[in-house]
Amino acid sequence: MNQTIDLLKAHRSVRKFKKRTVEEEKVNAIIEAAQWSATSSNYQAYTIIRVNDPEKRLKIARLAGGQKWIEECPLFLIFCANLKRSKDCWEDIDPAYLSNTEMFITATVDTALAAQKAFVAAQSLGLGGVYIGGIRNDLQTVCELLNIPKLVYPVFGMCLGYPAESPDQKPRLPREVILKEDRYHEDGDDKLLEKYNRAMKDYYRERTGGEKEDTWGRHCGNSMMAKTREYLGNFLKARGIGVK
Repeated sequence: MNQTIDLLKAHRSVRKFKKRTVEEEKVNAIIEAAQWSATSSNYQAYTIIRVNDPEKRLKIARLAGGQKWIEECPLFLIFCANLKRSKDCWEDIDPAYLSNTEMFITATVDTALAAQKAFVAAQSLGLGGVYIGGIRNDLQTVCELLNIPKLVYPVFGMCLGYPAESPDQKPRLPREVILKEDRYHEDGDDKLLEKYNRAMKDYYRERTGGEKEDTWGRHCGNSMMAKTREYLGNFLKARGIGVK
């Protein structure tokens, strides 16, 4: 349809990178693109931390479950929701309201929107990458490593660089399962999901040479139960976020 839509539809996770530095002008362009993302009431409630230190990267990679691409990628960013700037800079506010669930959601959404725009900008410049949710395995240690204060919390990391691989795309859910007209309903979803599960089983079988034959439902169920991260609620409250 057009180059922008083609780029968006070409998304895939890249975990292997060429040993090539990402030019600073491209890094700056990626961050500037992120800054022009949509933001609730112009709060801009996020901070991006570029992690260069090899020792910090190694520790974060281990915390994230041994994701070696955190160490190897040319550019590693951590996207943080930031309500401390709000507390420090906004006028005529009751800081207690920064701790409520609404501001927790607002800051998290702001962060995700900025990250997605950064990722698309990187793709448009010939880069590839992958999001790193695994940093949430131990956010307390990540915060200590990066000197992250209260009212700020890391949401996810992002590895970027010039791709050294071109992995197949995972099939996506049928549009009819995602898009509903005028009301929520699940009419016909069972048959569509059954077909999708078969497609995902074929995908995993081909990708792993027959070692894995999970359906979408089995893969997602196993993934969720393997990383419940139940400490997060108490962690956030201890940092003054989402208290009420």
